[in-house]
Amino acid sequence: MRVFGFDRGLPVTDPQCFLEQEQPVPEPGDHDLLVKVKAVSVNPVDVKVRGGKADDGVFSVIGWDCSGVVEKVGASVTDFQVGDKVWYAGDIRRPGCNAEFHVVDARIVSLKPEAMDFAEAAAMPLTSLTAWEALYDRLRVSERTDDNKGKKFLIINGAGGVGSIAIQLAKRLGLEVSATASRPESQAWCKALGATSVVSYSDVGSLPPDQFDYILCCHDTDAYFDIAANLVKPQGAVCFLASAKVKHDIQLFMHKSAAIAWEFMFTRSTYQTADMARQKEILSEIACLVDDGEMQGTMARKLEGFSAEAFTKAHEVLESGSMIGKLVIEA
Repeated sequence: MRVFGFDRGLPVTDPQCFLEQEQPVPEPGDHDLLVKVKAVSVNPVDVKVRGGKADDGVFSVIGWDCSGVVEKVGASVTDFQVGDKVWYAGDIRRPGCNAEFHVVDARIVSLKPEAMDFAEAAAMPLTSLTAWEALYDRLRVSERTDDNKGKKFLIINGAGGVGSIAIQLAKRLGLEVSATASRPESQAWCKALGATSVVSYSDVGSLPPDQFDYILCCHDTDAYFDIAANLVKPQGAVCFLASAKVKHDIQLFMHKSAAIAWEFMFTRSTYQTADMARQKEILSEIACLVDDGEMQGTMARKLEGFSAEAFTKAHEVLESGSMIGKLVIEA
């Protein structure tokens, strides 16, 4: 099978940034599925892993957003069969899905939405899991809309992949959703997804203090840490996604008794937590929402055909910082 990866971290301007290699089709373990990959998407984690690759000559394959068809099931798998159309994000400890075939733990996979084709479906798993876990598991937003009446939710980077899902989930829960976006097209995207108000990145720091019950920071923790501490209400909650590059004073949140959390979508699979299969359940619930017309897809751009050039182009677009929604590569 063809796989697409790299043996060292190179800039997207380098023609050797991505390479194509032939590898044997992998065999699934007892709890695994072998999936014929139909489409994949790119995420900031891909850029981070690629950029941090050591020059050790070891070929690495990344990619943690996939839709495809089950080709083979492991001996212990009972809830999937050959031919099933699935979607998933995967496990960062294992080779990624930028390949013609991919092995994944069945416990973090679900059937894809019937209403979506493979390209549309590939845009959503990682961002949907991240947004869902951030809202319910980290920020502990109530599932009861009555509990959320009058509560305000701020999403920093609302037009990105996670923000695009978080806006829709928060709106369903009855929260008053504000999002940051600066370009007119980004602001229109956020409003179309359900944001009540949109504020530019340059103005968010000037908003009145103590007004948001929940804040989800999907971008640049260092730039927004102090701003979040100022904007969160007393006894509110803040969730960050990006790694902090410098030290911050968490005591900024102390007098407000505000909760601080990080969301890392790969935690459950990395640590093989007892509730690891919860990600299968979340993806199934998202698929139902999509099929019922209660959530819309976030694919904004599609590239045709797997090739080293296509993956390079996808990373170039992602690194530009101008992407709205998600970019997908269809096999």
